[in-house]
Order: sequence, then C-alpha cells, then structure tokens
Amino acid sequence: MKKFLDIIFLRSNNLSYISENIKDLTKKTSANKIFEAINSFTSESEIRYVGGCIRKIINKEKVDDIDLATNLVPEQVCEALKKENINYYKTGIEHGTVTAEINGEKFEITSLRQDVFTDGRHAKVKFSTNWKDDSLRRDFTINSIYSDGDGNLFDPHNGKKDLEDGLVNFIGDADQRIKEDYLRILRYLRFFINYSKNPHDTEIIKKLKMNIDGVSKLSKERLLDELKKIIQLSTIERLSKDKISLELFSIIFPELKDIKIFSNLDRSKKMLLQDEDFIFFLSLMIIDDTDNTDYFLYKFNLSKKDQKRIKVIHNFYKEKMQKKIFTENSMNTFFYYNGKQAVTDILKFKLIKSKKNLKIYEELIKLFETKSKPIMPINADMLMTKYKVPEGKELGDKLKLIENEWVNNNFQISDTKLENIINN
Repeated sequence: MKKFLDIIFLRSNNLSYISENIKDLTKKTSANKIFEAINSFTSESEIRYVGGCIRKIINKEKVDDIDLATNLVPEQVCEALKKENINYYKTGIEHGTVTAEINGEKFEITSLRQDVFTDGRHAKVKFSTNWKDDSLRRDFTINSIYSDGDGNLFDPHNGKKDLEDGLVNFIGDADQRIKEDYLRILRYLRFFINYSKNPHDTEIIKKLKMNIDGVSKLSKERLLDELKKIIQLSTIERLSKDKISLELFSIIFPELKDIKIFSNLDRSKKMLLQDEDFIFFLSLMIIDDTDNTDYFLYKFNLSKKDQKRIKVIHNFYKEKMQKKIFTENSMNTFFYYNGKQAVTDILKFKLIKSKKNLKIYEELIKLFETKSKPIMPINADMLMTKYKVPEGKELGDKLKLIENEWVNNNFQISDTKLENIINN
C-alpha cells in the first residue's frame, strides 16, 4: 500500500525521451547491476537515480556522474552489494553514502535521510524510508527528481517543470536551505547561469546576501571544487553579463580579477578554449601585474603540480608577455626546459589576452602541440672518448655549456663552437 501511494503522489508525467534516456543509462552503464542487487535484497527495498544525472537527462546534457538513493540503511547496502560480489567503499557511511565500483565505474549510493542538525558546513542525519522526507533536505527543486531504472520519474517538488521553465527554486525556505550548507550560495549561482531563463527572484537574492559571510566557514577544497564546476560551464560567459551573479561571485572570490575575459571572445578563441582544463581557465582570471596570483595559490593551497603550472605562466607574463614578437626560435629554449604544456599554456594565454586574434599565435600553438623535445646529440661518453674530457666536475661543466649553446642556437652547434668550449 505504501509503495502504491508513493507512486501516486511522487511520480510525475513521464515523457518518452526522458524515459528512453534513463533506460539507456541503465543499459549502457553498470547501474543495472546495482539496481538488481538493491531491488532484490528485500521485498521492500528500492533504489532510484537522483539529482544531477536526472537533471541533465531532462535538460539533454551529457551525464558524467551517477548518484543513487535507496531506502536501505548503509549496512544493508553493503550487504546487498557484497551478496552480488560488487566492490564497495564506505566513503561517507556516517552520512549514509556508500560508493560501489564495477569495471571502473563508480556509483554513489546514499540512504534516504533527514537532517537532525546542521551548522552551515556539516550535517548530522538520521536514516529514513520515506522518499518525501529525503527530498525535503535537498537544495533545489531541480535536484530533487528521482527515477527508477525504467525511467519513471518521482518528482515531489515539480523540479522537472522548474527546469523546463528555467527556474532555480530552493525547496521550502531559502534561508533555511542556505544556513544548512553555505555552499548552496555558489550552487545557486552555478545553476542560475546554466539553466535560468528568468531574472533573479528578489527574495532569494536577499537571502543569499544575508548569508554570504557564511561561505568563509567552508573548506577551501569544497569552494575550489564548486569553482571548478562553475568555470567549466559552457555558459560561463553569462556570469560576467549578469550583474547580480557577478557581484556575489566577486565577494566570494575577490582574487578572480578578470571574470569578464569570457564575455567578448571571438569564435576562434572560444574554439581554442574548448578543450582547456580548470587550471588554465583559472590562470586567465587570477594572473595580473600584482601579487594576486601568489595570494590565491597560498589561500587555496593548490597541488604542487598545479601551482607550478600557474607560476610558470605568471612568471613569463611578468617578464616577457609584453614582448610583441613570438617566434619558434624565441620559444624553443623555453620549450626545451619547461615542456610542451608550459609553452602551449603561455601561447594560448597570450592569444586569449590579446585584443586581436593574431594568426602567429595560432600557428605556434599548432607547431608546439605536435613538436617533440629534441635530444642533444652530444653526451658524456662522447666527450670522454672522442675529446678525452676527464670524468668529474669539468665534464659536467662543459656538458652544461654545450647544452646552453645548442639550445640557444635553435638546437644546433657548430664544430668550431664545440671545440672552443671543450678546449677552454
């Protein structure tokens, strides 16, 4: 009886294209094995897709991760997966989340729950078997849409209609939802610039501004992860064109000085950015003539690899970016010592920042993207056997001098120059 009433009150009208795409998702991924394991565990057990994957299917976006919800408690989830020999990890079991892995595919499975206590960063939860109760603790109506494996939607807050109408609405009281997790301020901005077809609701903006100081309580990791999602949106240019979104975003990330960089790019520059990653996008917004870059890297504690990459662009910008002429010869030395990634980053940075679309940069980018690092034709064995240079400090010093001459001369060295270095 309970399941029957659940279907009556929570299932929305199902459109065929949504249903078919959800069925397709179940068929083409290993999600079908998760569904079988959970649904067969007891006569009452049930699992559904939820959140982002359903939102993206409805909006005809690519699904890149799959979240699942179940009326089983975490220990039962583990037992059900173990029974079917499915690998799992207790990634956030205290909050009800178990991650299943099949053939390299990962699925987050979260038990239905209610918030007992929240402080804007963390939540204490209790588990539930009620799908409506679980939906009430979610952030936005467009994220509270569930579906079974056959594509039947369960939509207690009319999230599908809001998504189709381009509305970003909090579930229940916006102030309460925000105070439960201040990251929802940034999530609101992300969903607004990606889905909205309407102006901001004045009451929602009022609540966002009232609570914006709470963002400072969040971990740098969570902020950076959300920033990454925002920056890599195909609709990112809407951020700089929407005055309210830009104002809120700039309060949270004052170090992102050049957010408007994406608003006036021509087609070729947009194409150039198509396959770029978060770190490069970030460099475009934080690098300037001040110590802003260093402060951002310190504040958010990026990985050493990412810091190095941004610092290379930053240092080159400060020292040489104002030079008008870039040639293959002028970039060869930098390419040899810093690698392909560094030289293409610099060239793309220069091109994107330029007011003009200079063909020379596009040609150089293509050249260095396919260019291999040359191997110096002279090595230690050759110096010792042919030129009788003794092993030790002298050998190392001469090799370094030869390498510098070879690199600075476009990977060439004359016999005369070589002998001069060896004999001096």
